[in-house]
Amino acid sequence: MEDMLKYENYYYDMGCVNICGVDEAGRGPLAGPVCAAAVILPRGLVIEQVNDSKKLTEKKREMLFDIIKEKAAAYNIAWASVEEIESMNILNATMLAMKRAVEGLPVKAGFALIDGDKRPRLDIPCVDVVKGDSLSESIAAASILAKVSRDRLMVALAEKYPEYGFEKHKGYASEFHRNMIREHGPSEIHRLSFLGGILHPEQKKTRTKAQLCGINGEDDALRYLTGKGYELVVRNFRAERGEIDIIMKDGGDIVFVEVKARDINSLARPSESVTLRKQKKLIQTALIYMQKTSCGLQPRFDIVEVVYNPAIPEPAITHFENAFSE
Repeated sequence: MEDMLKYENYYYDMGCVNICGVDEAGRGPLAGPVCAAAVILPRGLVIEQVNDSKKLTEKKREMLFDIIKEKAAAYNIAWASVEEIESMNILNATMLAMKRAVEGLPVKAGFALIDGDKRPRLDIPCVDVVKGDSLSESIAAASILAKVSRDRLMVALAEKYPEYGFEKHKGYASEFHRNMIREHGPSEIHRLSFLGGILHPEQKKTRTKAQLCGINGEDDALRYLTGKGYELVVRNFRAERGEIDIIMKDGGDIVFVEVKARDINSLARPSESVTLRKQKKLIQTALIYMQKTSCGLQPRFDIVEVVYNPAIPEPAITHFENAFSE
């Protein structure tokens, strides 16, 4: 557990005061707001079992939620609404929620540890920590407060919108949730920009199960990459040599994304099917796109693997950057 304090101790030793951990919950769901929390823990405090909220059971998160609030020197929970997500995109809305969480602390923070690889604009020094919710106790505590707060809200919203079953999946893209959106249409708390082909079931009636898995995989990969701050350029670019699932912009890179989706019971990993021959076809198709559009950005080829497990509402996503062999 001492390792979970290494970031806090390092910056306290550097002279920082009131170090807060910051994390969010709810970037990926199809419905509901995004939540962020900021937590300042007394220096040296160890709360047993505090870890990345995704690694904890719901019962354990609920138990730790009250302990963290009781023992924290200060904490704050903040939100960005569905309307804000739709108007400014999920990444910017998440940064806004984080900013609100930090600025709303009853004790002013002197330094912030931010989970992930992006930081909100704050008036205090801060550093981003990739996978911080498993490396920093204060970030992990923030992840628990944000996750429990958002889950409780979605359970409450299930009473207003009972047909969608929010109490089961908390707004994530489970098969049941997708089917309910197709049957009832979106509610006022659904993120329309996240729904993609879900709103057009007539396009899927004749699809095989494998084809539907591929379409849903592209939807989830797109949400994941958008959540990381990538900008969509075009989806399903087709040329005589092949097709590219998603083309996105990441800073100065034009990113050609191959999406591979599968069920948890499938034997082979989907990324293994991107053979050298397949890579060559994708590279040729990407060159056609760049020639047609006079794109001057640096090309990059990524693979996004999406794995569905019926027992878990949210798919497991693995992102391979610069995935192609030289």
